[in-house]
Amino acid sequence: MDPIPTEAYLAAFPLAIAAIGERLRLAVKAAIPGAVERVRPGWHLVGYDVPNGRRHAYFAYIAPEAEHIHLGFEHGFVMEDPDRRLVGAGITRQVRWLTFHPGDPVDAEVLAPLIREAARVACLTREERFAAAMSRDT
Repeated sequence: MDPIPTEAYLAAFPLAIAAIGERLRLAVKAAIPGAVERVRPGWHLVGYDVPNGRRHAYFAYIAPEAEHIHLGFEHGFVMEDPDRRLVGAGITRQVRWLTFHPGDPVDAEVLAPLIREAARVACLTREERFAAAMSRDT
């Protein structure tokens, strides 16, 4: 099966949501230039992997819906989030996200530290993530 182009995937959503999606794509690519982007149709999102040695680590996603769009982070529960912007605690065990509605600004400079933090955390070993999570809980 041929991969779905991200532009085509986003074009299936309302114009305002697709436009935010394009701005989020640019923010991820600006923060992590080596990120690998691919549509993951079974997950209903655009996923991002970062090179990690000889492998890649899944670290972020863009998940459009009819009413809004999410920029999410696979291991968000471990991320440094000093402004407490990430949503998802109490809803999911590990994933955290930001939600954007039509008309919301997408500031790549504001998002960059979170995106870079997501990539950093994704490259940690499972044990390192566990230790980081435990140190946050104390």
